[in-house]
Amino acid sequence: MAVGLLLRAARSSASLTQRALAERLGTTQSVISAWENGREEVRLSNLDRAVRACGRRLVLTVEPDDVDRAQLRQQLALSPAERLASVVNVSRMRASARPAG
Repeated sequence: MAVGLLLRAARSSASLTQRALAERLGTTQSVISAWENGREEVRLSNLDRAVRACGRRLVLTVEPDDVDRAQLRQQLALSPAERLASVVNVSRMRASARPAG
């Protein structure tokens, strides 16, 4: 699931407007809109805060057979934007919002 769609789904499930979520995070509605629509990259820490503000938790799942140390080194050498783009494109790496618990 694309990061923006993940955030939008978490926000919608909490019945929050973009403005209400922005207020909880101390940012603006336009920033939330940019994140949800992919116009601006959201840092993983901000995504986690946003999803938690919606009463959910962010879970990143990596299948053990899909990642080796060389792949990890390659990922860590990428810029945050490159890393996020690669995460979104890896079919077995799934981001999901689940109820906090």
